[in-house]
Amino acid sequence: MKHFKEAAVAIILRLDRVMADRKISLNELSEKVGVANVNLSKLKNGHVSAIRFSTLEAICDVLDCQPGDILEYKRDEEAK
Repeated sequence: MKHFKEAAVAIILRLDRVMADRKISLNELSEKVGVANVNLSKLKNGHVSAIRFSTLEAICDVLDCQPGDILEYKRDEEAK
C-alpha cells in the first residue's frame, strides 16, 4: 500500500493488490492498458502525483474493477 500525503489527507493506492487478485503481471497490464511499464510501475509504487482519467479507465477495464478498488481516500486522523 502506498500513500500520497498532502496536508491532512492521504490517497491510498491498491493497484498491487488488485493485480495480485487478478493474477496479472505488470508487463501484461502495461501491454493491455497501452501505458509504458515504467509508468505503471511508478503508479503501483506510489511515485506519482497524478493519474489521467483515461489511464485509470483503461486500468479498470483491463482489471474489471472500479476506481475505488484501486484508490481510497483516507483523512489523517491526527489532523482532526
